[in-house]
Amino acid sequence: MIDAVVHALSVAFGMTWEILWPLILGFTLSGIVQAVVSKREMTKLLPDDSPRTLAVAAGLGAASSSCSYAAVALARSLFRRGADFTAAMAFEFASTNLVIELGILLAVLIAWQFTAAEFVGGIVMIVILALIFRRALSPSLVEEARANADRGRAGRMDMSIPDGSLASRLLSDRGFTATSHFFVMDWASIWMDIAIGLLIAGALAAWVPESFWQAFFFVDHPLVAKLWGPLVGPLVAMLSFVCSIGNVPLAAVLWNGGISFGGAISFIFADLIVIPILRIYRKYYGKRMTVFLFVTFYVTMAAAGLIVEILFGALGLIPTERNAQVVESSVSWNYTTVLNLFFLTTAAVLVARFLRTGGPAMLRAMSAPPSSTTAAAGQAVYTCPMHPEIARHEPGTCPICGMDLVGTPPAGSAHGPSGH
Repeated sequence: MIDAVVHALSVAFGMTWEILWPLILGFTLSGIVQAVVSKREMTKLLPDDSPRTLAVAAGLGAASSSCSYAAVALARSLFRRGADFTAAMAFEFASTNLVIELGILLAVLIAWQFTAAEFVGGIVMIVILALIFRRALSPSLVEEARANADRGRAGRMDMSIPDGSLASRLLSDRGFTATSHFFVMDWASIWMDIAIGLLIAGALAAWVPESFWQAFFFVDHPLVAKLWGPLVGPLVAMLSFVCSIGNVPLAAVLWNGGISFGGAISFIFADLIVIPILRIYRKYYGKRMTVFLFVTFYVTMAAAGLIVEILFGALGLIPTERNAQVVESSVSWNYTTVLNLFFLTTAAVLVARFLRTGGPAMLRAMSAPPSSTTAAAGQAVYTCPMHPEIARHEPGTCPICGMDLVGTPPAGSAHGPSGH
């Protein structure tokens, strides 16, 4: 038993070392973009579901944080501020599937073809989603979702710099500070997903025999495997509870185990329908919209995975070798170590700036638990739906996942606090 646990931890550590520098690079670039592009500017660019607006939504999403929880919260904020619902969902898809850190991670951990498939598939998903929404999404359902969304407060705080050129915003002291805060907040939002994903991937790689995966994914039946993979990939992702880029290590294990190319891609796509995210949709938009999103998202993800399988197969771009970097712990002096040291230094600089510019105080204020005396005095309590230990007396966002804090009635009140 001890040897098995050590083996799993060794594999998890080895994958962590391989992906460390891509993660830091991606979150640094994401923090820079979030610091110089404000949510107000984003919302003005998303007025409808036209192809131009959806292209803008995809571009803005690709430049934002890859955290699934943050993407869902930000999409809701954009929707509440007037953005078209389809455009907000396109932004959400792009934010979790077209971000640079995901592409780098896929190339390093599995193969460059997965990076290409992720970006092509991400665009295909947005097109499919827009077509489905145009046919199936009724105005009444959108209005019902808007009414539910308006019951809460705005999502993640906007620390971006609204004035000046992009260069001046980025090079200013305020830009440096905002970048450091976004960098740390994004890590705070996603580190648990990454850790869980690596641990689960290490356990699966070390404990589950290859024969199981080959039987489960119908490796001996190539045609069935190509059809089965995109259908089952999202369902496996849902049950894994791992979202954001934390599912990439799991995708590497599944790819080595025999899942089809399109199945692995659809598995990565499905971070927006894991069970915790579905619970968030219900709190944000109501039960009917949650069911609608689950069905349409699943169909979109499975269809995109199948299209990627067919397209990349026709072009001869599906890797013939299944040698994803599922490795045991080993640190040697090579390019990975050099890049890790460089980007760890970069991360240290950003964290130091965060610490010197009120970051810890902000986190403490956001996560301060309510006192019994103020609760008795009739104050409402705002808590995170996913992290109930986070509570405060003012509307805000969760410092862990970025979700809106949900108001609950004060003691002795029969109604919750107003969201307006």
